[in-house]
Amino acid sequence: MLTLPRPRLRHQAPKDLAGRINHHDHVAIFVRTGTNLRTLPHGATIAARLQARGSRMAAGETLIIEAPNARGTTIAVGFVGADTEAFRLHELARQLTAYKEPCGAIGLATAGLAGDHLDQAIDALLGAALARAPLPSFRTGPKRARPPAIELFGPPGQTARTIAAAQGNHLARALTALPGNHLTPPAYRRHIQKLARTEGWRYRFLDEKKLTALGAGAFLAVTQADKRGAGIVHLRYEPARSRREARTLALVGKGICFDTGGVNVKPARHMYNMHEDMEGSAVALGTLLALTALKVPFPVDCYLAIAENAVGPRAYRPNDVVRALNGTTIEIVHTDAEGRMVLADTLTLASRSRPGLIIDYATLTGACVYALGSRMSGGFSNRASHLPLILAASTASGERVWPFPLPEDYEEDLKSDIADIKQCTLEGEADHILAGLFLKRFVAHDTPWLHLDLAAGRHKGGLGLVPTDVSGFGVRFTLSLLLDQGLAW
Repeated sequence: MLTLPRPRLRHQAPKDLAGRINHHDHVAIFVRTGTNLRTLPHGATIAARLQARGSRMAAGETLIIEAPNARGTTIAVGFVGADTEAFRLHELARQLTAYKEPCGAIGLATAGLAGDHLDQAIDALLGAALARAPLPSFRTGPKRARPPAIELFGPPGQTARTIAAAQGNHLARALTALPGNHLTPPAYRRHIQKLARTEGWRYRFLDEKKLTALGAGAFLAVTQADKRGAGIVHLRYEPARSRREARTLALVGKGICFDTGGVNVKPARHMYNMHEDMEGSAVALGTLLALTALKVPFPVDCYLAIAENAVGPRAYRPNDVVRALNGTTIEIVHTDAEGRMVLADTLTLASRSRPGLIIDYATLTGACVYALGSRMSGGFSNRASHLPLILAASTASGERVWPFPLPEDYEEDLKSDIADIKQCTLEGEADHILAGLFLKRFVAHDTPWLHLDLAAGRHKGGLGLVPTDVSGFGVRFTLSLLLDQGLAW
């Protein structure tokens, strides 16, 4: 059921597009505004169609024609300017690569672009084409045709990175799309174990017995009502050759395979799609896969907090007090704030080995969705120096992240009369910030830490390069943060 897209990709010289276009069912072309359209294959038809609809060659416009050839090739043209940002480029690329099935071959090309803008355009077109690989489906009837062969008319650029990012994103979305009865905690572990064998990662699993011995009371509070194999998976990637100064990166993901809300049970509208509450762990896993494919020269640890938040007679309740792995006592306020509970102990575990950086991913708070909508995610850090890097990676990757503060005076709202800290408040005001402050308490040794609240984990109609509602948001952002913004040491 879970297969990674393995693209049938050929590179061609840009000048060969005219001779090859009759071999494609669909061709997507980014054109710089001001370019002579008659230099394009069937450019006269494109120019006439543009004139007929009374449009100019404005940045952001698209035009789709059927080529006057025997195959009836669809030609999708998108016009871009010199300052078209990555997110808009990705949105256009998603539109241009929306081929009709069955489609045996697709061509990707540019005209009038050069330098970094050319590389960005090719990356966008290829990334969008790869994002159309099919996700798991349980529909009966004929199977969906395999993705088309791709011909890329332009320089290779960052093709390897684009493919790695697409495979990581596909893995994140494919796992997230699996229904809760198919991705139970034990089933999830089996998928991970199989992937670990394939990729050469070290694998270990801390089950509830081991977590009890460690004193991981925050994690175990959530799993009291469900005894179907919850625990923390720890994966380790070791580079063949490591830089002498390289420090370990730690990725942490929230893996709640289904979230009922616990005894503070969710209403129907909010419980629907709660099998996707493990998306943070899937993004962490997809990021690890992409970094492995790129053979990064630093070690990567990946910690996945896998559990369910179930309803039952043994479920944890408001006003319970539990002791976390780092010794902190926590007063439970709302059982639907389970994500920060499982992450608390997982962050403590991840930070004990003193990594150079921890990044955690979680579909954590409705407050972040209310603040930003579902087109971007929230970023939090215990380092002020990270905030401009977050914005830079957001702009460059096309996965937009807005940095939020973690003001100390907000901690007043988390004071408890009977424990060291409250889990949350009942009011829910600024809960994304309070959740960040709560998690920060469990990052040991003042380890540099970045928390991504995945408000954009699901966006109706697709987002950026991704055509599905489930976005797998975070893989491309993290690659940009690590490899472009200097956080990979």
